[in-house]
Amino acid sequence: MEALRDEIRQKNAEIKSLREQLAACHADKICTSALDPHDVGEKLVEIVKTSLTNADILRYSRQLVVPEFGVKGQLNISRASVLVIGCGGLGCPLAQYLAAAGIGRLGLLDYDVVETSNLHRQVLHGEERKGMSKSASVVKTLRKLNSSVEYVPYQMMLDPSNALQLIQQYDVIADCSDNVPTRYLINDACVVAGKPLVSASALRWEGQLTVYNYKGGPCYRCLFPVPPPAETVTNCADGGVLGIVPGVMGCLQALEVFKLVSGMAPSFSGVMLMFDALDGKFRNIRIRSKKSDCLVCGRNSEFQILGDYETFCGSSASDKCKTLNLLSNEERVTVQVYKQMLDDKVPHLLIDVRPQPEVDICHLEHSLHIPLSQLEDKNLTWSTVLTERLAELNKSTNELDNKVIVICKLGNDSQKAVKILQEFSKKGIHKFMAQDIKGGLMAWSEKIDPTFPQY
Repeated sequence: MEALRDEIRQKNAEIKSLREQLAACHADKICTSALDPHDVGEKLVEIVKTSLTNADILRYSRQLVVPEFGVKGQLNISRASVLVIGCGGLGCPLAQYLAAAGIGRLGLLDYDVVETSNLHRQVLHGEERKGMSKSASVVKTLRKLNSSVEYVPYQMMLDPSNALQLIQQYDVIADCSDNVPTRYLINDACVVAGKPLVSASALRWEGQLTVYNYKGGPCYRCLFPVPPPAETVTNCADGGVLGIVPGVMGCLQALEVFKLVSGMAPSFSGVMLMFDALDGKFRNIRIRSKKSDCLVCGRNSEFQILGDYETFCGSSASDKCKTLNLLSNEERVTVQVYKQMLDDKVPHLLIDVRPQPEVDICHLEHSLHIPLSQLEDKNLTWSTVLTERLAELNKSTNELDNKVIVICKLGNDSQKAVKILQEFSKKGIHKFMAQDIKGGLMAWSEKIDPTFPQY
């Protein structure tokens, strides 16, 4: 018996070494080469673990003695695999606690690289990791926390060509993404693959969490059969987020995943948890049950993965801002042309259409602040101020030469504002020519004034 125990210990040590080599191989591949976005690698082998080692017992002892969890729960999670889609504000705390708890395999998918603006909430990255793949950065940190876990990083964008193949290889999927097309894609692939989906989101002071597709429970499409209008969707870059909020939601998301992989029932299948950090309140809302006529999970559904989720949702499958093209070239000026206008003292009125918090961060001193939200107000509450400023401008220039230049952060909202101002000019007392600045204030910072803050 003692000889057999020695042999088992030796085999466990060999398995641990092989897992570490495999994880290192994946990490090296992810760090040094760009993966084909359609290639999710070889099929992952099944995790086999029949007993806990002395090292396992020592490491996980505090959770092993929890009556509802115990040795059986620990063995369950040590054999389980979880795919985390998104290594940002939600994915970092989620991955950290799953790794610490001893999950068997942790897949970590993200197409993006670490940026300075991530660090206030994406706590597994660091200042020295700027420009590094987020998935590789997370693995590098987690391996120091728990080297016995098998980490599989994917530096790639999830799309219809690879989603199902990848999701089929994991027991539970955690949606930590930041855009609507990806949420629909993940949901649809989970339904087709028969995988439970733990989904969370965070924006500004608020968070949400629920579990989809668990033992006859609803899927994402049961709640949202039709995507919201693209213009109503706000991401963290535009709307902002307090870093602690995704931290709280990521931890709660980790708890739901932990329950699922340990063999316990989740708390939020058929229930949505709403978190208001500003008021410090949690609310549970019972959500719609599974729809019998749901396009994806309905009784007679023969759904297949869609070919194009961006077209379906009318928005981008990333948090990177897409450049709008609403105006002609004649209706736009570059930051270089605008700088020359300032140098030549060309009379004009500059309108900054960003929200007030962004203007408080930084602005050009000579600009007039009229938020786009006010310009879109049918009551024209902004028209009086604009008319007064145009009257002042008329004193120094011919009315036919009046120039109104519009600026925002990136050059998208400014185009919308120009359209509104053009209509106002046709009906207003003072005529003027409205143009916007391509690339907005971030282009001004990059190409004209490097001391101007970027955010």
